[in-house]
Amino acid sequence: MSKIASCLWFDGQAEQAAEFYVSVFRACGQDAAIKDALRCGDAGPWPKGSTLTVTFTLADHEFIALNGGPNYKFSPAISMFVKCADQAEVDAFWERLTNGGEPVQCGWLTDRFGVSWQIVPIALMDMMSDPDPARAARVMAAMMKMVKLDIGVLRKAYEDG
Repeated sequence: MSKIASCLWFDGQAEQAAEFYVSVFRACGQDAAIKDALRCGDAGPWPKGSTLTVTFTLADHEFIALNGGPNYKFSPAISMFVKCADQAEVDAFWERLTNGGEPVQCGWLTDRFGVSWQIVPIALMDMMSDPDPARAARVMAAMMKMVKLDIGVLRKAYEDG
């Protein structure tokens, strides 16, 4: 496991969020697991026995969900970037993570807990890295019109010169 883990701040929903994310990744064929939960004791900061943190993994990345209270909210300034092998994987993650959340644009969405995600096909990154600037520009223009990314439409823009 990496020395670095991502900590996500929730207002009383850490356990539900961890369970949701683990179920999404498992349903999409990825390794995911709840590792452990730390409960509050007599010293608080929340009622004794309530969840303080939940440690979980998604595709070999460790996260800590912290019930930190209402002081901070998520913003798109930090997002989870999911690299998808194909359209079926894009569709699977998109469908599950937008359930209770909302689509944004260009492959971005906000889930039911307010966390921003980018659901991106690896093919997009390959096309955008093409040394031909005209090809990359056509792909960028096509992507800017999308909400959920469509590899077929992106590939057509890439190939139609």
